[in-house]
Amino acid sequence: MKRTPLSLYRFLSLAMAVIFAAVGLIFLLLPEQVLEFFNRLSPGLGLSPAPVQPGSFFPILALAYMVLVTCLAMQMFRKPGNPTFPALLALGKLASSLLSLFFFFARAPYLVCLANAVLDGAIAALVLWMILMQKKHAASWPA
Repeated sequence: MKRTPLSLYRFLSLAMAVIFAAVGLIFLLLPEQVLEFFNRLSPGLGLSPAPVQPGSFFPILALAYMVLVTCLAMQMFRKPGNPTFPALLALGKLASSLLSLFFFFARAPYLVCLANAVLDGAIAALVLWMILMQKKHAASWPA
């Protein structure tokens, strides 16, 4: 069965919402282990391990961000004709990617920063592509 642009847009939106929620739960339940995972890979790539600080404030911010992007992706699924939600999601992911890249080169050459830059950059590119799809077809989509 051939996917329509609307069904593809909704599928991708829902998939992002589920993945973002799962990652948010990982950040909530295993914040130190996430950094430790990247730190185990870092020496093999010639990178320094990132500092792991139990009880740090940053997992709270990471979880809050994941809640926000999950809600934006869910709204994209529910209201595919509304251009605001994908624009905000693309902006958030692009900002996260560029800031991670800046921190990687300027002050924190950690694998976790580089991985986030690449992953969030790819997600931003996907959402920008979805925005183009939306502009082409949104007249017939529910807003």
